[in-house]
Amino acid sequence: MSTPIALPARTRAHLSASDLHVARGGRPVLTGVELTVSAGDRLGVVGENGRGKTTLLQVLAGTLVPDAGSVHRAGTVGVADQEIPVPADRRVGDLIDVELAGVRAVLARFDAAVAALAQERPGAEQEYADALAAAEAIDAWDADRRVDLSLAALGAVDDRARPLDTLSVGQRYRIRLACLLGARHDLLLLDEPTNHLDAAGLAHLTARLREHPGGVVLVSHDRALLADVVTAVLDLDPTDDGRPRTYAGGYAGYREGHAAERERWAAEHREQQRERQRLSDDLSAAQNRLSTGWRPDKGTGKHTRATRAPGLVRAVHRRRADLEAHAVSAPEPPQRFAPPALPALPGATLLDAADVTVQRRLERPQSLSLRSGDRLVVTGPNGSGKSSLLAVLAGALEPSTGRVHRSRAARVGLLAQESAAPPRRRAIDVYDAAVGRLVSAGRLAEGEVVGLGALGLLPSRDARRPVAELSVGQQRRLGLAVLLAARPHVVLLDEPTNHLSIALVDELTEAMAATAAAVVIATHDRQLLRDTASWPRLPL
Repeated sequence: MSTPIALPARTRAHLSASDLHVARGGRPVLTGVELTVSAGDRLGVVGENGRGKTTLLQVLAGTLVPDAGSVHRAGTVGVADQEIPVPADRRVGDLIDVELAGVRAVLARFDAAVAALAQERPGAEQEYADALAAAEAIDAWDADRRVDLSLAALGAVDDRARPLDTLSVGQRYRIRLACLLGARHDLLLLDEPTNHLDAAGLAHLTARLREHPGGVVLVSHDRALLADVVTAVLDLDPTDDGRPRTYAGGYAGYREGHAAERERWAAEHREQQRERQRLSDDLSAAQNRLSTGWRPDKGTGKHTRATRAPGLVRAVHRRRADLEAHAVSAPEPPQRFAPPALPALPGATLLDAADVTVQRRLERPQSLSLRSGDRLVVTGPNGSGKSSLLAVLAGALEPSTGRVHRSRAARVGLLAQESAAPPRRRAIDVYDAAVGRLVSAGRLAEGEVVGLGALGLLPSRDARRPVAELSVGQQRRLGLAVLLAARPHVVLLDEPTNHLSIALVDELTEAMAATAAAVVIATHDRQLLRDTASWPRLPL
């Protein structure tokens, strides 16, 4: 029996989902999701942190079974999760082999067909033709070269003998992404693929996705990538009927359609509120007329006099009940970031670094000085030492050479690119404990304490959940809240757009531009670089 011919991705790639519902802990995460992705489609998935974007990708990939609804896949599927487990004793080459397993299988079938043809077995010619067609459909012989090209373009480790547990999260992710781009899967499911990429890596990813012949589902906060790549956008944020919306016309179409949808919903709600108020006033007036001895006009029949007043009340009740039956739910207001006012120390040098280096991480000596209101953007390729420099400035890492002087009166806060393993404690308890330590140490006055809810970063229902149950984006929001709670005079942000929603990134950028504190940002985010174009640059 011959092996079926593997059709080109442009022919066979197809992914559809119908009426997907997922709940966790009794809380709806996905409600009524519908989508279709065919060859050539690149669907962006957006929404506030915690709206179920990662959950949706897990359902589409088949690693999570929905509570209701169905998923249909045609073709091979490649998945890039935000987090990559690292089994003991696994190496870079093992990860590459896992991601190219489908390619290896196609080549193995071809080798077997060649051997059968050489042995002149019956049916060998057809088996060879089918195996050749399958290998040519994905250009299987070139897969390892494509992976090597992507490894180089993404700045990933290409030493196949290197143990995975010696690599950072970002390095492991770049290897996985390079494999997926080289394997030529029919369908790509990518969760925040830009989080660990520098400018060269972003350009490579953009080009590969634009030319991908199959289908792509892309969860991303990266506004530039969405604008450059997607053909349509699925928005998981709330709507008037509780179901997600899909917008055609790429990212620009989404921005326009989303704004129009919110305005229509809000206008309909305002009209409903006005009508409800009018009916409520009518009801109150009718009840008042009854209680004050209302009488019909002279000449009105006895039966009418007896029934008109109660009938009026019943009519108003009926109209009000009818309104309630067709009520438009109040729009859930977008969660607005409300940063506390950060303090200044006029005239003081808050932080001064001279000729600092970190062995094997920040090789070129760097010097800088910060005063209140100063702005600085640190740029450079992956591995140039941006994260190490910020860690040294924050006091979280000792420099190998050079010195750092921090004003005793200045509070320095760092939002690191990678967070520690999330605890099982509730988010509100983690936040309160961090604030409590600052107060006890005399670093923060009681009058400066801001409650977690006041920051607009986590809704109360999520603040009371264990941190380990929150999405990666929500955990990052908690980290940002803890940083701002300290009221720092110096704010150090390492890739602050990673995992955060588009709306929060815009609000955070605006807040950091206006604050009295000194701000240092290390980033690859192209839109953030555009938004901070007037800030001084420190290229590494």
